[in-house]
Amino acid sequence: GPFPMYDLIVKRGTVVDPSQNLHGVTDVAIKDGKIAKIAVEIPAEESKRVVEVNGKVVTPGIIDLHTHVYSGVTDNGVDPDIGGVRAGVTTMVDAGSSGCDTFAGFPAHFLHICRTGLATNPDIFSPESINLDKTIETIKGSNGVITGVKARMVSPALEIMGMEMPRMAKRAAVEAGVPLMVHIGDTLKRYDANVIRELLPILDKGDIVTHYFTGNPGGVLDSNGKLVPEAKEAHDRGVWLDTAHGRMNFTFDVAEKVLDQGVLPHCISTDLTVPGRQITVHSMTEMMTRFLAMGFTFDQVVTMSTENPAKAAGVADRLGSLAV
Repeated sequence: GPFPMYDLIVKRGTVVDPSQNLHGVTDVAIKDGKIAKIAVEIPAEESKRVVEVNGKVVTPGIIDLHTHVYSGVTDNGVDPDIGGVRAGVTTMVDAGSSGCDTFAGFPAHFLHICRTGLATNPDIFSPESINLDKTIETIKGSNGVITGVKARMVSPALEIMGMEMPRMAKRAAVEAGVPLMVHIGDTLKRYDANVIRELLPILDKGDIVTHYFTGNPGGVLDSNGKLVPEAKEAHDRGVWLDTAHGRMNFTFDVAEKVLDQGVLPHCISTDLTVPGRQITVHSMTEMMTRFLAMGFTFDQVVTMSTENPAKAAGVADRLGSLAV
């Protein structure tokens, strides 16, 4: 017969791709590693290989916007394949495991504003921990591998530098032409919770707040459980709100209060780490299930794990959708 047009057809799966308003039983054909055709019936003989996935869900590759996979350099780094391909996750964004002093060994995605990334704990222990010029140079010299700057609103960094720390990170991001991702919530529970009201206004469209549902001081709820007004303003400006579960940065109680006040997050991510895997966080699919339990629809959960993180990481031109 004729030479097969496609390398693979994934047949009769329930294709869910909200970016194209798809939710139904459809065939998907793949050629040279890219989506080539989506149609109700693509003849099997048109492909070298056919996989029947009746009763299974087919989505764009899952994207985890917040992971730590600099295995062997940071003590919390997970082998990327464990949380990645073996867990159905095709794209992982490492959120600041490396800094300008340690990046050379690793194709990071978000560069930590701290020179040594998370190889030191605490990350920032003096103003000398930040080298602004080298950070900007490292990002510019990474050929697009680094897609952002990461800063963590935690003690002792805040106690030493206060708002100067995130402002420097923002400066590095602006000068290097990439977004800033900020971890909110002081895991040591020492710094003034009101810092969130100073932080959010410095974030622009395209920047990312991570740990949106944190129960630690410095989260988006005030002492009366009301969403700080700056959070809605940030959302309306186009700041991405990422939930990043982590070990101690996600609270169902906070989630419920925030959702009741109507400012919904855009992204689901794991904040995958070695200690995290031992306690709370094992995979993206596990996190997605938690959002279904909170009342999000299946389509919303897929959008929050594909299309939105692709946009937030600046890779939506090629990831996050099954578009041909």
